[in-house]
Amino acid sequence: MKKLMVAIALGLLLAGCLEVDQHPEWIRGEYAGKEDNRHYQARFHNDRLSWSATIQNRNQKQNEYNRANP
Repeated sequence: MKKLMVAIALGLLLAGCLEVDQHPEWIRGEYAGKEDNRHYQARFHNDRLSWSATIQNRNQKQNEYNRANP
């Protein structure tokens, strides 16, 4: 019985020690992690107008009213 209690206590102790901190670092109130690029920065060479036009064109092609009555 004593061995079982020691095994359970050891298991609980190890489970508590394996917890990994998953919060990003903050320095002086600001996020210190990697900045993620926006789609217009990564795929359209920072041309936000071109990105917006592409999105609007794509949305028009998905409009069923335009597709049914050309």
